[in-house]
Amino acid sequence: MNRTVLNIAIFAAIGLVLGYAFFGKWGGDYVSLNTLFSFGGNKLQTAFRSVSGIEDMRNKILICGAVGAAVGAAIAFKK
Repeated sequence: MNRTVLNIAIFAAIGLVLGYAFFGKWGGDYVSLNTLFSFGGNKLQTAFRSVSGIEDMRNKILICGAVGAAVGAAIAFKK
């Protein structure tokens, strides 16, 4: 069981890193992790993240992490 959780965590981290590498650029530069993963804030900050595409970027990166976790689980349970 411990090995399964470790496998899932490793592949989720790999998925997040790859997602950030593919989808983390905005205007030719990478968006800071603080900006990308800051949740909450006031209405103006939320509107800016939504209009600027940061929300969509964050969702794509998190989906890559979830796919990585699923791959890690599939590999762990296949063994």
